[in-house]
Amino acid sequence: MSMKHISVAQTKQFLERDDVVIADIRDENSFSQGHIPGAEHLSNANIAHFMQEKEFDQPIIVVCYHGISSQGAASYLIEQGFEDVYSMDGGFTQWASELPDFISK
Repeated sequence: MSMKHISVAQTKQFLERDDVVIADIRDENSFSQGHIPGAEHLSNANIAHFMQEKEFDQPIIVVCYHGISSQGAASYLIEQGFEDVYSMDGGFTQWASELPDFISK
């Protein structure tokens, strides 16, 4: 099993589902300045807790700045047993460009 790629538009559609988790791996300052609505900040400090509280079959979309670092993080979650993990192509930069009205602070 490997992580899957997902577009900004597909991610926005996923937000309509109750069970999707958006895991934002950008630094705390960037996250606090703006993030996808409902996103959780994921860091080395809280990843163990994050993995304990999520279901293995829950869809998880990993978001970074440009869609590069999220691929490694998504692959790591799959290695830990998560089954439905995505890396959002283009990252938050692309999200902010395409959907500037859908940013939480």
